[in-house]
Amino acid sequence: MKVFCLGGAGKIAREAIKDLVLYSNFEVITVADYNQEEGRKVVEWLNDPRVDFVPVNVHDHDDTVGKMRGYDIVMDGTTITLNGKTTACIAEAGCHGINLNGFGEEDPFHQMFLENDKICLPGFGMTPGLTQLMAMHAANKLDIVESVRVSHGSYRPIAFSKSITETTTYEYDPDLAGRVVYEDGEFIQVPPFARPRKIELPEPYGAGVQYIIPHAETKTLAKALQSKGVQLIEVRGTWPEKNMNLIKALYDFGILRNDLIKINGTEIGIMDCIAEYLLQSAEGTETDLYGYALHIEVIGLKNDEKVKHTLYHTHPSSDGSVKEWEGLRAYTRNVAIPFSIATQMIAEGKVKQAGIVTPEEAFLEPDLFFEELRRRDIYIWGDKEIIGLASKA
Repeated sequence: MKVFCLGGAGKIAREAIKDLVLYSNFEVITVADYNQEEGRKVVEWLNDPRVDFVPVNVHDHDDTVGKMRGYDIVMDGTTITLNGKTTACIAEAGCHGINLNGFGEEDPFHQMFLENDKICLPGFGMTPGLTQLMAMHAANKLDIVESVRVSHGSYRPIAFSKSITETTTYEYDPDLAGRVVYEDGEFIQVPPFARPRKIELPEPYGAGVQYIIPHAETKTLAKALQSKGVQLIEVRGTWPEKNMNLIKALYDFGILRNDLIKINGTEIGIMDCIAEYLLQSAEGTETDLYGYALHIEVIGLKNDEKVKHTLYHTHPSSDGSVKEWEGLRAYTRNVAIPFSIATQMIAEGKVKQAGIVTPEEAFLEPDLFFEELRRRDIYIWGDKEIIGLASKA
């Protein structure tokens, strides 16, 4: 089997490739990136005869398709704004595909993947991705699902890479149509910083207020749980407190609109200017606490009881006490490892449905996925609480 790791020089993608080296049966693992210097550094760092490098520019469609042909799967670690272009290449090349984002740019290529009998799994990392499997693990224990609340804490610098800066500004774009909640059978658009809710994350992260974010889970879980009568789905997230304070200030002052301003006669988007500052400053590229925390709450009915299932996850500390989990790697590995596991399962034929598939459709037995996470020291925990009797009305 052969895997084409698009955007493989990125800080998250290179950790996913390392996981492929350690755990997969791939015979060829190709790091593919526009940045040749960084791409070759990744090959040198991995130091494995299966790993090679190919320069690629996804804006050159035909060249990219030609380089992908013959590979079993493309693990796409590129940014949100490139996913339409990259998915077009993957579909035409006749490969399976998977990416981290899942904002819907892949949907127009569903028929092409179907015709090629190939799978495209958009949006599979820690969140979206693992969060859906955790929610389904709880929902499968219930007869009726009333509500699902997905929450996460992403503890990393606001601008450790351009793609992360892009994600930050994208999610809090005031005009973003995809920031929705699912309520009483409808998707309701909400503004940034809507529906604040205090979420208790496991230590060392602790409690904090989180807000609605635009993530794929809202729509994919609404589809997956329709037969169980789900009435409410909310997805929230947070970054380190000082990051959230900055984003809130940028929103309040209209800077997230990225209006054009003139500096010495040159027009530039005000948010573009700030993003460049963050990428070049200690304040933008460092933070006090690194890692990831998931929190899933599913409420529903089982027999005559109203039940609340709460799931969360833990991972090795970023304090240097566990090798290869130090600092930023405690964040990047959390995202990268589920990405790698899903890639391996697709390539091994463990996902049966062709076309554009959701995490819920791809992995019908979440426990098998959780077992793979445990092999990498990532653990899923759960609590069950009886909170009342089912209404007889």
